[in-house]
Amino acid sequence: MYSPTTRVLTVLELLQSHGRLSGAELARRLQVDGRTLRRYIAKLEDLGIPVVAERGRYGCYSLIAGFKLPPMMFTDDEALALSLGLLAARGLGLAEAAPASESAQAKLERVMPYQLKNRVRALGETVTLDIRHAVAPGDNTALLALSSAAHGWQRVHMAYRSADGEVTERDFDAYGLAFRRGRWYVVGWCHLRGALRSFRLDRVQEVRPLNVVFTPPADFNAAQYLVLGLATMPRTNTVRLLLHTDLQTAQMELPDSIGVFQPSDEGVLLHSQTDHIPWFARQLSRLPFAFEIQEPPALRVALREHAQRTLDQHAA
Repeated sequence: MYSPTTRVLTVLELLQSHGRLSGAELARRLQVDGRTLRRYIAKLEDLGIPVVAERGRYGCYSLIAGFKLPPMMFTDDEALALSLGLLAARGLGLAEAAPASESAQAKLERVMPYQLKNRVRALGETVTLDIRHAVAPGDNTALLALSSAAHGWQRVHMAYRSADGEVTERDFDAYGLAFRRGRWYVVGWCHLRGALRSFRLDRVQEVRPLNVVFTPPADFNAAQYLVLGLATMPRTNTVRLLLHTDLQTAQMELPDSIGVFQPSDEGVLLHSQTDHIPWFARQLSRLPFAFEIQEPPALRVALREHAQRTLDQHAA
């Protein structure tokens, strides 16, 4: 059942949409009598909205010519969130993100009070968000189609191009999407491989909804899956370390994709893989806590060589 306030706002919406409406037509649409309608009109006038009432047999109600609603009101925190969100969108690998953000910003500014508009514009012109190496797909079709499929638990048929250019097709249950290291990924169950898989959206060639509904795992986190997948990806060298610190400190000092952290009685075990031992040695050299290299021996050699080069560079 509509409240009186809702009906008053409905009168305003009808007058904005249709320009002029008779009292009988307004009353019919609102399912009220003429006397009640006149109360609603009076309420609009009390709110400072100029309603023109034309008398006579063909009389009608309308808004005064040129009337526009007061500017949309945002708190400072709301304006900050909107502006920073638009800035971030430009770096999130979305097709046509820059012109879309500029257009949305301009539309917001048109309905903002002057003082708030200046604050928002200052943010856009002075704040830079460091979201590096984003790779934008040709368009946002795959992102929209797969996010809709994940939200509605709807299976899709997907064509995907691999790194070597081979295109394969599969039925796919999208569990969630995530943005990581400059690229968009979708994670879900691949019916071609019969396993959980992630796919880069810029390589998705086609998404076609199927008339099949699936049930995703409870509390599935696509971003966490991507981190774990990168950390456990098979590489040339297996690395195992004992970090003499607590889990929170270890995860704060090292990137989450470097490996799998496992608390132990002596500290934190780090299980990892790497193709580039000198890079791994440089990561270890900046740690503020002690650690033991359990394997590979080549990592100990690389760490000593890095330390010696550093000493030589700063020798008197």
